[in-house]
Amino acid sequence: MRKSIATVSLSGSLGEKLAAAARAGFDGVEIFENDLLASPLAPEEVRDRAADLGLTIDLYQPMRDVEAVPAELFARNLRRAELKFDVMRRLGADTLLVCSSVSPHAEDDDALAAEQLHALAERAREAGVRIAYEALAWGRHVSTYDHAWRIVAAAGHPALGVCLDSFHILSRGSDPRGIADIPGEKIFFLQLADAPLMAMDVLRWSRHYRCFPGQGGFDVAGLVRQAVHAGYEGPLSLEVFNDVFRQAEAGPTAVDALRSLIALEDSAGLAGLPGPVVPSGFAFAELATPDPGPAGELLGALGFARTGRHATKPVELWAQGEARVLLNTAAGGRRASTALAAIGLETPDPGRAARRAEALLAPVLPRRRAAADVPLDAVAAPDGTELFFCATGRAGLPDWTGDFPAVSARGPARSTGIRRVDHVALTQPWHQYDEAVLFHRTVLGLRPHDSVDIADPYGLLRSRALTGGAGEPRLVLNLAPLPTGDTGRAQHLALATEDIAATARLVRERGAALLDIPANYYDDLDARFAFAPGELDTYRELGILYDRDERGGEFRHFYTASIGRIFFEVVQRTGGYQGYGAANAAVRLAAQRTADH
Repeated sequence: MRKSIATVSLSGSLGEKLAAAARAGFDGVEIFENDLLASPLAPEEVRDRAADLGLTIDLYQPMRDVEAVPAELFARNLRRAELKFDVMRRLGADTLLVCSSVSPHAEDDDALAAEQLHALAERAREAGVRIAYEALAWGRHVSTYDHAWRIVAAAGHPALGVCLDSFHILSRGSDPRGIADIPGEKIFFLQLADAPLMAMDVLRWSRHYRCFPGQGGFDVAGLVRQAVHAGYEGPLSLEVFNDVFRQAEAGPTAVDALRSLIALEDSAGLAGLPGPVVPSGFAFAELATPDPGPAGELLGALGFARTGRHATKPVELWAQGEARVLLNTAAGGRRASTALAAIGLETPDPGRAARRAEALLAPVLPRRRAAADVPLDAVAAPDGTELFFCATGRAGLPDWTGDFPAVSARGPARSTGIRRVDHVALTQPWHQYDEAVLFHRTVLGLRPHDSVDIADPYGLLRSRALTGGAGEPRLVLNLAPLPTGDTGRAQHLALATEDIAATARLVRERGAALLDIPANYYDDLDARFAFAPGELDTYRELGILYDRDERGGEFRHFYTASIGRIFFEVVQRTGGYQGYGAANAAVRLAAQRTADH
């Protein structure tokens, strides 16, 4: 289906919004009236610029407070409408959005509303324009789409139809199955937005918290299916009011927007993308570092051994159990400090995963490799993290470990009991958090869990986990507040062990700096939980944090100090614990602040 976006969904001037929509690949736009009023471009210039960019102008919006009003006021509304019709003619737009009235002058009289909308539609027909009547969720007397349709049906004018808006319908809990009762040719327009499920005034919810489909909690795909099955043939159009999008760069926002529509079509069964290829685990984590010394020392203390070196690049492979870390000094030369640069994902079908990623507008990364290097497909996540689709040790598929000939070990193996990577946590730029959730859900097929707010010494940290179908891999996306002068938050790599106390002792004995956890924390643990004799003393001694869920599952974990923008967490899960120790996050964050300063 054709895809459109309302200019209100993007930041910048009207010209910048048009350019961003076109570059992203949209077919058309809705012109939000305020964008036109603030633009130095005449309507004809907007029309020509849109045409030069390959965009149609699918809707002009909104016109408010029109219907069910006293005759004198309605006469003024008709004059106002005719002036808008003239602007639309100059723009080359043929559909005007009319919202249900919120005016205190509006009367609760469906017959009067139908009569006046009929008169408005007749003026519109004479001007070559259609009227799409939309029920605002906070409309004074008309607030549901089925009520709006009854009025349109009673008006009985060919130039009058309905506009269905997913936010207005789903925020009120209306059943979209009733859309089947509306003839497809009378659905003049379909506006789409998602939103997080929140308990608040619907107008404030709408004006500040809408998001692109797939980023919130609404079943937008189900609503689209109902409209298409009813016979709707117009564009899928995004109308999103969001404080973050209004401040973020228009270009990436437009790409994220189009990705949401492509994924929405796929979810609604209207497009045939390559099916999701859900990763089954982590193949490796890659650290870019200008100086491999500190990172190598920390990996050694954690029990990793340097097992290989890339045949053609300055990249070392460190391994322990199934946990693998790459140290890349070539990429590190472009960075001021050590940072997580890439993640290898164990993928059942790497080729299909890459094709789906490309279809969903993921930036495909060119690989500069020697002729003998193993070919690997990779894409960039919104925060710039490189994601590689891997098939480690599987017959018939390229194995990336073939690029790392074995090297002589520096002394005997000194494992600390670490088995594998438990999860990776990525701190997102403030304006890309929702984009990152959508990206990892649609491109990788990961399942997002509920968002969690965590107290940070400098504000609130928002965190959301995504997992694969069987619970692996675990990826955590964090949105952290940044105090003045702070240039970025560390990412972290969590490693799994089966004996947290033994691992902590070995890591500390080998010289790794672990976070110092305040005594007050352990006093509180003593009050909250019953421990076996000596257990809490062990946690105090080693800086181990503890959590227990309502089913009795337990989580024990400790943290290393940061090196550059990366730190390590070591975790032990027992009893089916599936969380991430959120109850301990504030203590950990405060301890890190103390250690870093």
